[in-house]
Amino acid sequence: MAETVVEIVDAVSPELVEAMERLVPQLSRSAPPPTPTDLAEIVSGDATTLLVARIDGRIAGSLTLVVFRILTGVRAWIEDVVVDESARRSGVGAALNRAAMAEAQRRGARTVDLTSRPTREDANRLYRGLGFVRRDTNVYRWDPR
Repeated sequence: MAETVVEIVDAVSPELVEAMERLVPQLSRSAPPPTPTDLAEIVSGDATTLLVARIDGRIAGSLTLVVFRILTGVRAWIEDVVVDESARRSGVGAALNRAAMAEAQRRGARTVDLTSRPTREDANRLYRGLGFVRRDTNVYRWDPR
């Protein structure tokens, strides 16, 4: 099996734009792929870090890490984890999450949070295997539309 290489994106390229056009529809049926401008904002943001995983040089997955300071310390969230259908169950998701966890720790985060739908059984099993613990909390969302 080919090795998975995870890297932090530091610049937007046509390859990245193409990869997001392929990956984001696998993550969300309702969200359009990010534009080059959107990607540039994510890549250059102080709070956001875009990680990609490559197999044989091709982008096979991505994850966004958000690190921010609040009154109780530095916190981190893992968002928008997506692995290409052709690369699932090959360790890409684990590699992306481990790299994000290491980066969050390097940046001083006290905790790393994420959410996952209960129906995503494989993803939930992965997160538990990486040491994430399900919290007894409610998640609320406000939609201004």
